[in-house]
Amino acid sequence: MSASAAGMVFLVGAGPGDPGLITLRAVDCLRQADVVVYDRLANHQLLSYAPQAKWIDAGKMPDHHTLPQEKINQTLINHAQQGKVVVRLKGGDPFVFGRGGEEAAALFAAGIPFEIVPGVSSAIAAPAYAGIPITYRELAFSAAFITGHRSDSTADDSSDWRRLAHSADTLVFLMGMQNLPAIVAQLLKGGRSPETPVAIIAQGTRPEQHTVCGTLADILEKSAAIRPPAVIVVGEVVKLRPTLRWFDLPARRPLLGWRVLNPRSLTGHGADPFSTLLLAAGAEPLDLATSRLQPVADPCELDAALYRLTDPHTRPDWLIFTSANAVHFTLERFRLLGFDGRALAGVQIAVIGKATAEALAEWRLIPDFTAQSASGAGLAAGLAAAVDLRQKRVLIPRSAAALPELPQLLTRAGARVETVTAYIHRPVEPDPQALEQLLQGQVDAAAFLSPSTLYSLKDCLAQHAASLPAALQGCQVVCIGETTARAAAELGVHVDRIASEATLEGVLQALADIRIWVEEGQNG
Repeated sequence: MSASAAGMVFLVGAGPGDPGLITLRAVDCLRQADVVVYDRLANHQLLSYAPQAKWIDAGKMPDHHTLPQEKINQTLINHAQQGKVVVRLKGGDPFVFGRGGEEAAALFAAGIPFEIVPGVSSAIAAPAYAGIPITYRELAFSAAFITGHRSDSTADDSSDWRRLAHSADTLVFLMGMQNLPAIVAQLLKGGRSPETPVAIIAQGTRPEQHTVCGTLADILEKSAAIRPPAVIVVGEVVKLRPTLRWFDLPARRPLLGWRVLNPRSLTGHGADPFSTLLLAAGAEPLDLATSRLQPVADPCELDAALYRLTDPHTRPDWLIFTSANAVHFTLERFRLLGFDGRALAGVQIAVIGKATAEALAEWRLIPDFTAQSASGAGLAAGLAAAVDLRQKRVLIPRSAAALPELPQLLTRAGARVETVTAYIHRPVEPDPQALEQLLQGQVDAAAFLSPSTLYSLKDCLAQHAASLPAALQGCQVVCIGETTARAAAELGVHVDRIASEATLEGVLQALADIRIWVEEGQNG
């Protein structure tokens, strides 16, 4: 879909926090956006779906608004009037206790076309992640969603709390932590028993999710340390949590509660694979994008190499991909030149690791050789052991920032190696919230998957008058392999562990192992 002459605004629900709960329609909107205006509670990892867009932080905290609501409305209108596609990315669902209705009304008044993209509300997602169904046969037949605070224009101390207290079997309060004492008092005054179960779920669906259970009689004392955002659930369904708890079990999530820095490049191809693994292990991925990957500005050299791939007289014996990004940028250019996989008949393909092989499979191609070790040295050694490389012609499309190790090793094995730049790194301004968390020492561990991530992070920090070794001091540093570890050491970074297997899964295991070591030391 393209923007009309007057532009277009999508009011998009970002979901409750877990980036995996974003809808397909929301992702589609982000991928076509020229501008993204995002809230504090919208997971910033979702911005990776819109690397091409201008990002505007409209984050709101109680009593502190980055942008006042009137300014947000005008920002949406101004960009749309310039003919741009604008995504207003809101936490949860745009129409559940948010200002989505007001924003839509402002767009209507300005004559701006808009679309509402519903999102998963924390009112149902946070209890579900805590193992609390808001309805349950023979226990709770109804549920009510209630705002924990009301705007000044509608405040009314004479509200019928007795009616509200018994309006449904399960009561779910959003944005209620500041008013929790009043909510408890009014529910008791309205006739709810002091023994009524209550659960408070903070940071629902995020790795740092924390749940406290009690009753109306003692929940104030038990939840004194809880800070918003939090969902308050009142009703008998809270008793089901011990049986249905699943998300926050330490045995199932070895990195539960850890914040892990994942410096990376924006690609626009969707969720980062390593961040996905971190989430599954219970960690909070701190995605710090320091660069954006783009096609080369002048593709003449790449095009010439790709045309040679299709000619039986000039094509290389081996085509080597060292990353999923190399696969994407190379084969996308190949497609734009009018070719598909049939034109690669007679060329053997080698890749590094499972992730690169999976990226190749998306193009319906199967590698002839897959190096299990995610390193250039591992690929060179494995390929040289499997085939005679003497006088074999090898083409390696790669990043402009790629290290020379792989071509050098293949040349020593007798191959005639040609490298060509398929994509480049462009600096980007990092997410200020992620950068602030790193600089304030709010990171438990950092994982580096390539030397380029170290160099890009170093350059990014230098722009903010900070050094890489100082920023990483106090957190555990894990590298995917020896090459990345050497780059870290050259930059003055202490490496605590190198993955025993140079794969994403190997890095995840190294993080899990080092967490056990840290906690044993703390408890020892």
